[in-house]
Amino acid sequence: MRLGQLAPDFHQAMVALDAAAAKGLDPAVSELIRLRASQVNGCAFCVDMHGHDARALGIPEQKVLAVTAWRETPFFTGRERAALALTEAVTRLGEHGVPDDVYDEAAHVFGEDELARVVAMAVTINAWNRIGVATRMSPAVRHDHRGV
Repeated sequence: MRLGQLAPDFHQAMVALDAAAAKGLDPAVSELIRLRASQVNGCAFCVDMHGHDARALGIPEQKVLAVTAWRETPFFTGRERAALALTEAVTRLGEHGVPDDVYDEAAHVFGEDELARVVAMAVTINAWNRIGVATRMSPAVRHDHRGV
């Protein structure tokens, strides 16, 4: 389904929501949030896009590939770890909500304004993921310098 063509007003509102969420947030943190939520939600289109976008921002390949196992690697800063933990908690929002320790750590490393943007970005990418999964979006094959 081509949601952008069939519901252009909704699609434009989502694009505006994404831009608003990202405003004032470190672009690398934004992409890591987008990538991790997309992985958790199984949105292949978004995983491909945000992995590509993260590399374009200069995030090293090793770090991009390690997002799925961020807790077990030394590659992420304290701010990135707090953003990833909060993103996972928002994405897997269960019966008991976001754990206090996860929220408190994020509140400790991010100022109030930036914390609001981290939450906004996690919420926004979860909405995008649900669109991507529900409409069966699939990434296009990319051909890099190795022919892969």
